[in-house]
Amino acid sequence: MGSACRRVVFRAVVSAVAALAWAGAVWAGEQKEAWTRVDLLAALERGPGPTKGSADASVTIVYFTDFQCGYCRKFVKDTLPKIDEQYIRTNKVRLVFRHMAILGESSTQAARASSCASDQGKFWEYHDALFANTSPLAFSAARLKRHASELRLDEKAFASCLDGAAHAQRVETETLIGRALGATGTPAFLINGQLLLGAYPFEVFQKGLDGMLASPSPKSPAQPRK
Repeated sequence: MGSACRRVVFRAVVSAVAALAWAGAVWAGEQKEAWTRVDLLAALERGPGPTKGSADASVTIVYFTDFQCGYCRKFVKDTLPKIDEQYIRTNKVRLVFRHMAILGESSTQAARASSCASDQGKFWEYHDALFANTSPLAFSAARLKRHASELRLDEKAFASCLDGAAHAQRVETETLIGRALGATGTPAFLINGQLLLGAYPFEVFQKGLDGMLASPSPKSPAQPRK
């Protein structure tokens, strides 16, 4: 993407973020005439959405994914469990999930479905169920509703959420923000604001995370406020 194109996308994202309810919640009504990269990072890191780990962790990973992405599935299967065990559960790293639905309408529908599951407190379980299913029909409305039933969600509430336009703006805006910040594919990560693209093996994440934890930088404005 050329610099001129990135500027256009960035301006579009700024407009979208300014109108988005969760961005307003982050700053509790604060009015801003100009939104910067730091503002967008802060919205990603602190805005409402699925997370794992301690809010006091010195490293925050913003994790962008598309549920249809094979490389994302590989990351979830091979790498994420090790990061979870060694860094998230030990309160060293906080993981923040953000949508990046870039592979068509089925990706958008799956993203919305996961947010509908999140409304009922079952995001991560639904996230895992989607990545465990490789059927060509995995992202049909019927299959998405079946996952909700298997997870014992309120099926009526889930169906109403999925069949309506719920969460469509959030999915679109998070995807735009990811693109504006340089994520050209999935999976993509912002690790304390530093962009990493691709389903790298655990050892790559381990080396980077250990380096950050050994030499922690002062908390940036993009990190969670206490």
